[in-house]
Amino acid sequence: MKKEIRGKRIILREQREEDAPFFAHWFSQPRVMFQCGFEKPVDEEQMKTCIAVDHQSENSVWFTITDLDGNTIGETGLLRMFFPWRQTDLTIIIPDPETQRKGYGTEAVHIMLDMAFHEYKMHRVSIGVVGLNTDALAFYKKIGFKQEGVLEEAYYYNNAYSDFIKKRQDRLERSVLPFHV
Repeated sequence: MKKEIRGKRIILREQREEDAPFFAHWFSQPRVMFQCGFEKPVDEEQMKTCIAVDHQSENSVWFTITDLDGNTIGETGLLRMFFPWRQTDLTIIIPDPETQRKGYGTEAVHIMLDMAFHEYKMHRVSIGVVGLNTDALAFYKKIGFKQEGVLEEAYYYNNAYSDFIKKRQDRLERSVLPFHV
């Protein structure tokens, strides 16, 4: 895995233990927990373990997203990479509303898709989105993900059910949407 990928507006770098306070804070906020499907708040020690152990799997790659000044703004990764079928899942979280809608997420997703399709030779990349997270659904549609299915009432949070929407982008669709860093 590359230690750092520099884009026009962001840097994707390897995750570090010192990222834990940022993620522990934001991943414990009710809005973020709802949008991402987190079941309970996390503390810094849990995040350190996640970074050091969980995110070091041979079938995943994880990055901390920073701005060009090195300020942490989120994380992204490819997980559940299943090489025999050439498919993987994408994850991206930019939790602070102050750093959303600035193009960071779009650039990060394009970098990750390029990595998935070119470096890892994947055929398709999937993402799951909570149906009530309408901002995320609009974002993925805007950058070329197609809806492929709905798991009705498959998501439960705060005593209420929501649909879980599966979206995908495949290698052929990606060739129509070029993006170069």
